[in-house]
Amino acid sequence: MPTSRRDIRAQFRSKGENLSPADREALLKPYLPDPADLSTSRSRRHRKLPRKTPIRTFIKSQIHHLAYALTHIIFGIVVRLIQAYHAVVDRILAIVYHHHRTPELIRKDVRGLKRIPEHLSVVLTLRTEDDSLAVLMDEVAELAAWCTCSGIGQLSVYEKSGILKSCIPALHQIISTKLASYHGPSQQPSLNLYAPHHPVQSSTTENETSLSLLLLSSTDGRETLVDLTKTLAEMSQNGKLSPEDITPELVDAEITEITSYPSRSNDGSSAGASLLKAEPDLLLVFGPFLKLDGYPPWQIRLTEMYCTGDRSHGLTGYGEAVEYQGFMRGLWHYAGAQMRFGR
Repeated sequence: MPTSRRDIRAQFRSKGENLSPADREALLKPYLPDPADLSTSRSRRHRKLPRKTPIRTFIKSQIHHLAYALTHIIFGIVVRLIQAYHAVVDRILAIVYHHHRTPELIRKDVRGLKRIPEHLSVVLTLRTEDDSLAVLMDEVAELAAWCTCSGIGQLSVYEKSGILKSCIPALHQIISTKLASYHGPSQQPSLNLYAPHHPVQSSTTENETSLSLLLLSSTDGRETLVDLTKTLAEMSQNGKLSPEDITPELVDAEITEITSYPSRSNDGSSAGASLLKAEPDLLLVFGPFLKLDGYPPWQIRLTEMYCTGDRSHGLTGYGEAVEYQGFMRGLWHYAGAQMRFGR
């Protein structure tokens, strides 16, 4: 007997509650999968399971791990042997080439070199100890003394933070005392201490030997170039400078003037302040690896670079102690270098 519309509406309102279990199964049966298909898919799934890893794959992986471990062990032993070798060589050089604060011994060490740099530049690092500033200033004083004994008339010291610029009078006094301990009070060389945008600290003595020392920091690098660019752009916009006049030669001259020409001495004049050579001939990096750390790039276009290398302590981020044998190795490297100048 066909179901009337009233019965269909009643079943719809009751949401299937009036249906018997057999009727519910009959309604769902067309939408259910065939049991035979389920058994077939199960058997296929079981057949597709990966097989167990063979013994050869396990042995191969273990051989790879063993080779990796042996490579690291051998490489570590070789590195330690190289570090020990360089440490022994450095100690031997420190004993053989010790200056004993005697200028004659330092002159004897550099006498056989084919050439000596006119302008030496060094990169130093401020340490984290409590007396790091005192150690840094003493290192600068030692370098100044070695330069005067070696015949190097110009020295520039780069320290990233610029802390040396905040204590120029004290640094000048420390360097003067160090020079007196090497040369004696009567033979002490003249000292001119420079820093960009700072007064010149000068001391004149009867000795003809003189040293010009320049202090540099990270502010003399990128920030100086940015300030110069802004100044030239403002002058061009105001009509004080033609855009055609802004040439690489003009930029080079302006940058050179900042770091080569003294502003005024400590007595208010520029007397006794000599002109610095713009680009250093040799750049010494006292550290574990060659890291310029923001050094002004336009000053080292033709500069020979040498890293003393802290091989005995591995690749650490701390600066190496300034020692005389490192200073001498840099001079030996410069004397034997071929100056091709791009040829």
